[in-house]
This record gives sequence, C-alpha cells and structure tokens, in this order.
Amino acid sequence: MKLVEESEGTGRLTVAGQAVEAVPYAIRRYQAMTTGGLPVPGLHRIEGRVGVGALPAAITLAAECQIRLELEDGRSLALTVIDADGQVLAEGHGPGRCGCC
Repeated sequence: MKLVEESEGTGRLTVAGQAVEAVPYAIRRYQAMTTGGLPVPGLHRIEGRVGVGALPAAITLAAECQIRLELEDGRSLALTVIDADGQVLAEGHGPGRCGCC
C-alpha cells in the first residue's frame, strides 16, 4: 500500500451519538495500487490517532469502539478505536467482496 494522504488538525468526534468538539487528530491514508501504478478502488487503509484526552468523562472509549471523525476540511470518516490511547483504524475491502463499493 502506498501512503497517499496525511492530515492533522482539530475535528469533531461522534461517539455513541454524542458529539465532541475540538478533538486533535492525525490521520494517514494508504491506497492499494496495481503493478501499473493505478489505485485499486475501495482497497485502502486509514490509520492514525485521535486525542482521547479531550473527551468528557461521560464518554469512555473501549477497545473496538466505533466513532465518526469529521475532519477540518468537512470530510467524515467512520473509524474504529483500537486502544485506550486513541489509535484508530479503518480498512476498505474493494469491489467484488460486497455490494457497497
């Protein structure tokens, strides 16, 4: 996979239906490529970290917690929190494996 984008900033996080403003994030997006250098549609990986220290005490992040992160540029990502430090991950699986791509 090839690193195609890095993004850092302050975004809006939605956890269990509750929105949290001003959460720092650092995200990297990797894209699968063919041997000819063209991207493979839907086959990607997003990894990074969100600032869980900014979360109110009422919201706790357990392992494998699903969140939605709105980036500064308005894009929104569905991510899985994989540890208590706020490490996040999302993987795309490409066309041919489901009907969603």
